[in-house]
Amino acid sequence: MITNDLIRALPKTDLHVHLDGSLRLQTLIEIARDQGVELPSDTPDGLRETVFKPTYASLVEYLAGFEMTVAALQTPESLERAAYELGWDNINEGVRYIEVRFAPHLHMHRTLDFDGVLSAVTAGLRRAQSEHEASEAVMVHGEPPFRFGLIVCSLRRFEANSSQWYGNLFSLLSDAPKKQIYQMASLELARSAIRCRDDLNMPIVAFDLAGQEHGYPARDHVEAYQYAHRNFLKKTVHAGEAYGPESIFEAITELHADRIGHGYHLFSPELCGPKIENPGDYVDRLARYIADRRVTIEVCITSNLQTNPAIGSVENHHFGRMLEERLSATLCTDNRLHSHTTVSREVRLAVDAFNMDLKQLRNTIIYGFKRSFYPGSYQSKRNYVRAIIDHYDQVMAEHSP
Repeated sequence: MITNDLIRALPKTDLHVHLDGSLRLQTLIEIARDQGVELPSDTPDGLRETVFKPTYASLVEYLAGFEMTVAALQTPESLERAAYELGWDNINEGVRYIEVRFAPHLHMHRTLDFDGVLSAVTAGLRRAQSEHEASEAVMVHGEPPFRFGLIVCSLRRFEANSSQWYGNLFSLLSDAPKKQIYQMASLELARSAIRCRDDLNMPIVAFDLAGQEHGYPARDHVEAYQYAHRNFLKKTVHAGEAYGPESIFEAITELHADRIGHGYHLFSPELCGPKIENPGDYVDRLARYIADRRVTIEVCITSNLQTNPAIGSVENHHFGRMLEERLSATLCTDNRLHSHTTVSREVRLAVDAFNMDLKQLRNTIIYGFKRSFYPGSYQSKRNYVRAIIDHYDQVMAEHSP
């Protein structure tokens, strides 16, 4: 039997978690007050009732909370605190590796540049990592230490008022088409990310593309992804979250995506465009293509249910089909605050809804470690994954009847 205690004790990953969607509510209240950011309530219960709800009517309603969290994360201190607490929130539920993603340009302004944003987030996570590494669990009992990587997110589209940096970009390129401005922002982000990785030794492990899929195709950001590709920065893309299978294929073939964020609509032939003559066959071929190349899907069950209420129930989520097809898929939170979730909760939902057995559970969790964009050498990653697997098996033996 897969108990809650077992799920919590097992070492886990979260490869798809947004910093600005995963603050503690009390922290949001405190830093918003310190920075003069107005919230609709000054209590956690009040914010759960007005903004961060158990369920949402639409993606628009779900995204509304980000205006408040991003507005509060505009200082090095607030970014470091949010990252530090996110690290410990994961450590405390048995998560041993995370890749925290965020869009640095949303936090940049006259007194906080790209390097400052990345340095603050790194400092917070490194502090949590160091404290855990010095803990009794690691020093005495030999548990694997907590590790992390950073994923920088570019946006498919944005407005001039999204941040001071984006506003300046619109001003400089006032005569340029918006599409060109989006492209230039992505390329600048890729260049800055690689510079910080190489010159400042920051644990930046991947490049991401997030935002509205429909009408804003991934191919518009090819130049940025080619730059990341040429400089050996791993790549993931939000795709198949709100658009169809072709968006996933585009991300893999034109942007060289190593992983796919969400990927829910991989098995939605009804969303194929008019150029696809046989949608069912297209989906089957795409699934085989992904399986052959071990492109990992970052599954976010609760988030998908909240932003796409038409799914209805966990049992209807396409993660069940991914299990049947034996795809490389791992369970993630997306936004711990907005979705009121944890990695342990996502695992619980999947185990119950799809009657996962111990082998499926092990594969799903270990995929997260094996397909991570772990910072450091290939050998150090192998050693870490080996230690995780040994610990996983030890936990299983301790919890066996």
